[in-house]
Amino acid sequence: MSVDITGLRHCMEGAIPSPIATCALDGTPNIAYLSQVQYVDACHIALTFQFFNKTRQNILQHPHAVVKVVDPHSGSSYRLHARYLRTETSGPLFEKMKAKLAGIASHTGMVGIFKLQGADVYEVNKVEAFVSAAQLPPQPSPAACLPTLRDASNRLNGSGDLDDLFDTLLTVLRELYAIDHAMVLKLDEARECLFTVASAGYAQAGIGSEIPLGHGVIGVAARERTPIRISHMTSEYMYGKAVRASAAAQGLQQQLETAIPLPGLEQCRSQLAVPILAGSELYGVLYVESPQDLRFGYDDEDALQTLANQFGWMARGMACQAAVEPAAAAGHSLPAPPLPELGDSLVQVRYFAADHSVFLNDDYLIKGVAGAIFWKLVHCYCAEQRRQFSNRELRLMPDLGLPEISDNLEARLVLLQRRLQERQACVQMLKTGRGRFVLQVSQPLLPVAEG
Repeated sequence: MSVDITGLRHCMEGAIPSPIATCALDGTPNIAYLSQVQYVDACHIALTFQFFNKTRQNILQHPHAVVKVVDPHSGSSYRLHARYLRTETSGPLFEKMKAKLAGIASHTGMVGIFKLQGADVYEVNKVEAFVSAAQLPPQPSPAACLPTLRDASNRLNGSGDLDDLFDTLLTVLRELYAIDHAMVLKLDEARECLFTVASAGYAQAGIGSEIPLGHGVIGVAARERTPIRISHMTSEYMYGKAVRASAAAQGLQQQLETAIPLPGLEQCRSQLAVPILAGSELYGVLYVESPQDLRFGYDDEDALQTLANQFGWMARGMACQAAVEPAAAAGHSLPAPPLPELGDSLVQVRYFAADHSVFLNDDYLIKGVAGAIFWKLVHCYCAEQRRQFSNRELRLMPDLGLPEISDNLEARLVLLQRRLQERQACVQMLKTGRGRFVLQVSQPLLPVAEG
């Protein structure tokens, strides 16, 4: 009969390696260490299948094993008596374990040696505790999860628009969960990548930085629509920064012009990426990290996935409401702030139609749909002296090329507004009401359409 192992999830973080005992048909025992024990549900675990070794041979002949797991906080040990069911070589569970194994490999210098061939799923039918936590110093009780989650959910519910929703989520993570380093990435369906819309805790916000689907823990979490959590230091994003620095040193600036650096910790020791979902629709990814080992546990994963799902439905609802909302109901518009006195330096707004990339003089600003929107705003400002705009009128402009379904206009505008703020650009977008904004321009502009 299966047992409930939910209370032992924290023993499967990988801080203390787990041995597995198997037996051959002739009764010969074998013990080996596992790279990873993954909690699947209340009565199932998954173990890494990396090598066709004696353990693998024994399991295929005699599908019973005993796995030892240890509580990293109290030292309590448990024997899990389990029966082998199947091996998965694709799908969310496999990809999650593959990503974790890659993190372990980079942490231990075993890249190229640790390669996941499959995720072996076992049913746990008995648990034995053989070192009691009562013999060890008592551990502080964890904070109550549900009241904190309820508070976080209520705060998200109070968000007035998408921009506010992004800020509220990052504030909730910092104030209620003590998570100081986080970013929210939005899916770009057409280009099959994710772009950073909001971040907190970094010297550079990295608004507009991109990650392809399937790349790293963020890209895998998006592609497989499953949380990815790694509790050890990895070199993945530090490697990307090193490549960028090397290219810059070699004078390959053109290759870097439109590549906004992804924000991240230099010494990241814990990572958690959870997909932002609205039903079957992928909105993006919520990513958090920490310089501490074992910073994020299963409770954090559960809480952040719940918040991410609520965020996904709210973001989708706000986008749908904005798309069908009549102009008269778009909210009261505040008076536009006074136009500042223009400086003396002429700024060329250079636009490249091939990828809609925009440069302010020689400084890269943005590309894609957000770039096309910015170019349109600047053109209207220079040709018609217009400063005030609404989301609705942008949505109706055919030359922007917005898709008819799920245009994500509001997310693009948030991205553009935050990117302009981060760059302290001579053009800023200030909200004057729901679905309305005004351009604040501090230098004379000259639009230039490049080849």
